[in-house]
Amino acid sequence: MNLSLVSDLLEFVTVYKWQILLALSSVLFAEILRDCYHIAGHYWKPLMPWHNLHHKAYRSDLSKVSMEIYCQAELFNDVPEATFMVIATGAIAWLGYTYGYGWSLTLGCIYSFGFLVTGLARSQGLLLETDLTHKPGDLVELPSQWNVNRTYHWRHHFDRGEAYFCSTFTLVDKVLGTALALKGKSIAITGASGTMGRALVAELSKKGARVIALTTSPNASFEINGSDNKKIEVLTWQLGHESELRDRLQKVDILILNHGVNVLGSRDSQSVYKSYEVNTFSVFRWIDLFLETVTESKHIATKEIWVNTSEAEVNPALSPLYELSKRAIGDLVTLRRLDAPCTIRKLILGPFKSELNPYGVMSASFVAWAIAALAQRDFRDIIVTINPLTFIAYPIKEFWRSLYFRIFSRRRSS
Repeated sequence: MNLSLVSDLLEFVTVYKWQILLALSSVLFAEILRDCYHIAGHYWKPLMPWHNLHHKAYRSDLSKVSMEIYCQAELFNDVPEATFMVIATGAIAWLGYTYGYGWSLTLGCIYSFGFLVTGLARSQGLLLETDLTHKPGDLVELPSQWNVNRTYHWRHHFDRGEAYFCSTFTLVDKVLGTALALKGKSIAITGASGTMGRALVAELSKKGARVIALTTSPNASFEINGSDNKKIEVLTWQLGHESELRDRLQKVDILILNHGVNVLGSRDSQSVYKSYEVNTFSVFRWIDLFLETVTESKHIATKEIWVNTSEAEVNPALSPLYELSKRAIGDLVTLRRLDAPCTIRKLILGPFKSELNPYGVMSASFVAWAIAALAQRDFRDIIVTINPLTFIAYPIKEFWRSLYFRIFSRRRSS
């Protein structure tokens, strides 16, 4: 590309920047309309039978049940959906002509018309190829975070139908909190008898999850206020014997690694060993153990690990050994995420009041609520803190550490 062409392109962008922005916005608006129509297909009775036909058209590997059902689903679900998009975006483009921006807003209408044409072709058996999110076969990649891939959309069909509504961009799901379904999930939480553990047990139970409390306290009991019929399964484990619960982890969807120890100002050798054994090595053993349970295609979409690494990854915690051990597991999680066969989230939590942190200022119940809310919006690094610097320092640190690991480490061949 010569310099004159680059210069002309920059001049074009400068002159028509608002038109270009409106054109791209019209495409995004078309996608939002499609997602809203999709949601209506689940909750508005006149549309529900036709959208259910779309769900019935696919097996669990996204192969077609039959061409007849597939063509009917395209005709009665996808074609009306695309028609709605064309009419709505066309109306916006017509209004835009009043202000001299009609040609820009027309792009959204043209974009929508493409879906109408392909939907009609598929409904008549003229186009046998499905769209990318319905390609048949095993799942091979993690659910994407900002755009919809096969694994993300597979969860809408075969995980929870009342979530994962988006078709191309995940914006609507993030706004509505439907980018991760917690209802019906089996969620195991270590450190469940601690302050944060109990708060997470209560909050996730409210979300409809089936919670398993993993605790080293043999006499721990759990009661969920207002949920008399909600039973919490309690399993005890011992440090260094995590593998004894291997079989039980097979049926766990989400493992939350929340246990830890804070020796405060101690710096003797025993405190060093204890801090690293509990905060670093035990957590890493749990991660390895759980990743071994990802053995089926669907596990790539449904299984997750959440690791409480804490704000100590980037900020002082007034406890040197707590900081060192938490930073160690934080870096190991960053390294392991490069090749993990399922999603691994980090919980970067600021100071909440607990036995581990007597200096905390946030309530554990608020932090647990925020964790669940951000997870449902598919945040992979969940930051809950009162310190604004963490929202700047952590992403920078995580980017450079991840880049360093990618460059100077490699995946071992199977």
